Amino acid sequence: MARTPRYVLPDGVTHVFARGSRKQAIYVRAADAYRFLGGLDEMTQRFEIACLGYCLMPNHYHLVLDATRAELSRGIHRLNGMYAQWFNREHSSWGHLFGDRFGSNEVFDEADALRVVRYVLLNPVRAGLCRHPREWQWSSYAATTGIRPRPRFLSLDWMSDFISPTGFAEYVEEALLAEASAA
Repeated sequence: MARTPRYVLPDGVTHVFARGSRKQAIYVRAADAYRFLGGLDEMTQRFEIACLGYCLMPNHYHLVLDATRAELSRGIHRLNGMYAQWFNREHSSWGHLFGDRFGSNEVFDEADALRVVRYVLLNPVRAGLCRHPREWQWSSYAATTGIRPRPRFLSLDWMSDFISPTGFAEYVEEALLAEASAA
C-alpha cells in the first residue's frame, strides 16, 4: 500500500529526526558518526540548507534545519540514503537502516527555534549518556557555545541578533536546573 503524501510545511526552520529500524544503533563507532556529519556537511552545501543545531544519538538523530520544503525532503532523502548504503557496506549489513521516513516539526519563530535547539542538545543528558551537553561529542552544543570550533555546516548567524554564545549556555543551564529540581 502506498504511503500517504507528507504534509508540506511552509519554507523555514524545521526540526527533523530519524530513528534506526527497530530502534537499532545507527552509529556503532566514532567513524560512523563522523561519516554522517560529513554527509550532513555535503547535504547542507548541495541543497543550500542551513543547519542550526544537531545531535546524534546512538539510535537516532535530531537536526534543526532551515530550508525550502522541496529541498529539505530531497536533502534528507539523500543524507539518509547515502549514509545507510555506506553503513551497510561498512558493517556487512543489509536492509533498511532507518525504521521509517524522517519525521519533522515546524519551528515557528526565533524563540521557538531557540527552544527546539535546546531540546535537541539536551537529548543525551535526558537519555543518561552524559551529565551536561558539553560532554556529548556528537552535538552542536560545544560549537554553539564557543568551546569547540564551528563545523562549516553549522550556522549560528540566526542566533547572533538576540543571544550570545554565553547567553545560550545560560539558557541551557536554566533548563538543566529546572529538570534536576523536577526529578
